Amino acid sequence: MNTLRLTGRDLDTAADILRRGGLLGIPTETVYGLGANGLDPAAVEHIFEAKGRPQDNPLILHIPSAQWLPRYCEDIPPAAYLLAEQFWPGPLTMILRRRDLVPDVVTAGLDTVGMRCPAHPLCREIIHRAGVPVAAPSGNTSGRPSPTTAAAMLEDMDGKIDGIVDGGPCAVGVESTIVDLTVTPPRLLRPGGVTLEQLRAALGEVAVDSAVTRLMGAGEHPRAPGMKYRHYAPKAPVTVVKGPPAAAAEYIRAHLEPGDGVICFDEYAPLFPGCPLEQLGPSTDVPEQARRVFEALRWFDGTRVKRIWAQCPDDEGIGLAVANRLNKAAGFHIIQV
Repeated sequence: MNTLRLTGRDLDTAADILRRGGLLGIPTETVYGLGANGLDPAAVEHIFEAKGRPQDNPLILHIPSAQWLPRYCEDIPPAAYLLAEQFWPGPLTMILRRRDLVPDVVTAGLDTVGMRCPAHPLCREIIHRAGVPVAAPSGNTSGRPSPTTAAAMLEDMDGKIDGIVDGGPCAVGVESTIVDLTVTPPRLLRPGGVTLEQLRAALGEVAVDSAVTRLMGAGEHPRAPGMKYRHYAPKAPVTVVKGPPAAAAEYIRAHLEPGDGVICFDEYAPLFPGCPLEQLGPSTDVPEQARRVFEALRWFDGTRVKRIWAQCPDDEGIGLAVANRLNKAAGFHIIQV
């Protein structure tokens, strides 16, 4: 298959790919997504084939505005419109009761569906022109770090998909926050660009699912993407070191062996001369760490490192999302110093 490289001048071509059941790489503010017509079960099946994604891992439907919610969801609570008013378009996915026209393959057989209105204007315009909701997970081979540029997505998907729209680097860098609004209190299933603190300011009590901080068991069924499987992982095993930044960096330096690589905050890079190294940004700039974390993990796949040591931010604000992605990459192999 010849994968078309498209730009903002080719949105009608992009929309046509979706309408006729093809696969399209789409830019969002979080990561690049692998999109298909979310009402076409055969097209959605091709997403799972291209990614090598487990069938019990549900997908998110992307729509251009909250006005589309009643088309695909029922029993929509007032909280959904409250959150949409505050955070849409943006990096927030809401779990809602689905209507019957949403295919089982999108929801992994659940009676709920994740709904999101992305902030990237090209993405919304493509969906609007296609006239269908777009089912889209991150545009990487399942288990690998998510792509935050078109070039990174093409590393995994070139020749497997019909086209990709290059919308530039992603501004947020980690996937959307997922909150389940079908339970009381609402439950955070995946941290992302909208923080837990922001959700609690809007809704009051918001619970945190245990899958945010641990691996799900083999018999557990995920209610949202990114909950169950070892995820966001490069080829080399990752060890996350948490704690005060200076202490974490010193621990890594003391335990570093030949052939290891390091992901660290900028100010600690001088501790690792000659070592394969990726910098996350300053220890105080967590939004920059979110933008860099997947590129840092992906970079090591072009090296021969045997193991990767990674510094990790605190679980505050978007730091919870960065820590979650690093912990998932490490299979929750975490050292606290």
